[in-house]
This record gives sequence, structure tokens and C-alpha cells, in this order.
Amino acid sequence: MRAERFRRDRRRQRCLRTWLALLLGLTVTALGIALPAAGASAPGGANGPAPPGADPPVPAVGRTWPVGVRPPVTRAWDPPTAEYGRGHRGVDLAAPPGTPVRAVAPGRVSFAGRVAGRGVVSIALDSTGDPPLRTTYEPVRGTAKKGDEVAPGDIVGVVEPTGSHCPAHCLHWGLLRANTYLDPLSLLPPGLLRRGPSRLLPVSGVPEGPPT
Repeated sequence: MRAERFRRDRRRQRCLRTWLALLLGLTVTALGIALPAAGASAPGGANGPAPPGADPPVPAVGRTWPVGVRPPVTRAWDPPTAEYGRGHRGVDLAAPPGTPVRAVAPGRVSFAGRVAGRGVVSIALDSTGDPPLRTTYEPVRGTAKKGDEVAPGDIVGVVEPTGSHCPAHCLHWGLLRANTYLDPLSLLPPGLLRRGPSRLLPVSGVPEGPPT
């Protein structure tokens, strides 16, 4: 009699342990699913981390325009929808030949030379992450050399009379992080962007060419 009762008690204990383990497993699994859903509003918000793979925001480190005080924008940034798609990978700023081209933020000249017949100056910007942001200017006859440290407002070259893809002369200003093109105007704080009227000049009648 006692042996039979002992066996029944052992079976009950094993069943109880099995159910407890199953219940604990279900609880942990449920929490593991629920917790990310509960915090889904945090990524991208003011206090949450950026989603994996998202481009970090562009810091407004610019302290001056690359040409002039508030040059007319003759063509705005228009990112392509595909890697090799049509678009405009930068902004065009009206600037006659000989206009001084200035560094918009502190950094180091990473390239100064000619690409496809155009003079190009590229500057890696300080304190903008890894890899750092890079500004590019063309067509520019560079006066700065690769490796030069530059401060905001330092002259790095002048606009060349040839090599522009604008109907009138302009400076093409680009911004990249690694191989991703970004809007260079996002480098400028609101105070510089609001200084003077913003004008986007018409570009009708311009023959289509390869994406820039």
C-alpha cells in the first residue's frame, strides 16, 4: 500500500515539474516576443537608438557657404532611386568663374586633382563619425593640397571656367558618407539657410546628360 502511494506521489511530482517547466518556457518566450514590440516606438525617436543599418543624421557643422553669402541654388539635391539611376547627387550653386571656394567646416583635404577633366576638391570633415562625412566641390582649380588642414571659410580653390554641367557657371557641391550621397544643405544650420531669399533657378532647355 505504501509503495503504491509512493509511486503515485512520484508521478504527481514529475507531472508537476513538467507543467512548471512548460509554463516557464512559455512565459519566457512570450516576454521575448513582447518586449521588442513594446519598445518599437523607441528606434528613430528622440530618446531611442537608430534602427540597424539606418544612416546617422547629418550634423549641422557648416559655418559658411562654399561660395558667396547665400548663393542661388540652380539645381537642388535629387537622390536617385537606384544606385546607378538618374538624379542629382548634390546641389548646384550659382558662381561665376574665379569665385573663391571655401571649406564649409573644419577638416582635412582628402583629394585635390582632376576627375574626368574636372577639377575636384574633397574634404573629410572633422568629428562627423567613422567613416567621416566628405564634401566635394567641382569644377574647382584647387589651391589646397591633399593632407591640408582647413578651417571654416578657408579658401581651397576657385571655380573653373570650364567643366560645369550647368547652363550658366556654377559650383557643384556634394556630400557623402562612404559611398552614400547626402544633401549638402543639411550641413548648414537654420541661421545660414534663412539668410536671404532662397531661389531655385529654372533649368529648362538643358540637354540631358549622365547622372551627376
